[in-house]
Amino acid sequence: MKQYRAYCFDLDGTIYKGTEVIEAAAQTIYELQKRGIEPYYITNNASVNREDVENKLAKMGIVAKRERIYTTAVASALYCAEYHASSHIYLYGEEGLRKAFAEQNLRVVGPEEADVAVVGINRESTYESLSEVMNVIRNGATFIATNSDKIIPTATGFGVGNGSFIRLLAHATGIEPLYIGKPESTMLELVRESGGYAKDEMVMIGDNYDTDILCGIQYEIDTIHVAGGVHTQAQIQQREKQPTYFVENLTELL
Repeated sequence: MKQYRAYCFDLDGTIYKGTEVIEAAAQTIYELQKRGIEPYYITNNASVNREDVENKLAKMGIVAKRERIYTTAVASALYCAEYHASSHIYLYGEEGLRKAFAEQNLRVVGPEEADVAVVGINRESTYESLSEVMNVIRNGATFIATNSDKIIPTATGFGVGNGSFIRLLAHATGIEPLYIGKPESTMLELVRESGGYAKDEMVMIGDNYDTDILCGIQYEIDTIHVAGGVHTQAQIQQREKQPTYFVENLTELL
């Protein structure tokens, strides 16, 4: 297998499942670090920020550099800091999203003042709260979605992903959002810019074809699908575009 300078790992389903680390992933990251290669961590989870991910990985025995962690909360805040710096932003999500926007000193407001609505996973969603964000969008706010994941891995199987809530809101409003997370390339572009990499020096690694693998394919970098997550190798082999590599566990990268 080709060696790379920038190994971009998905988190949920690739490095851990829920609160349980995948031992092959931890071993692989440790070996890469011994070789002087510090990985990147690319997650569609908008409920967490860099500090949250750093702390979670540390509890699993993985030492991650904070500046190499990209969540969709962080990426959405960086996007809005560049393109909506003077906007009034309504956030629908969890604490990680709010922290990321606070770190960028963006103007976060209530539903009546908003001209931008950023929607991330909210596991306390209710009929009333979804109706509120729907009306913010219907009233003209720019609709931004942190990611389009239909489902997300959990320790016991899968949970409803942010993308499923987004489809509900898009159907109710008739408005399609701008997506930030995988398979869009925003986070990979942030990685490339941060390290000055060429695309042939980067690889995207994950278990989900529709997010991780398509993200790498569309960004025109190599991809590695790891078994045991959202999609099986047999399912992916039915797709038109294939990953660069399939592995049963991440130690095969070594």
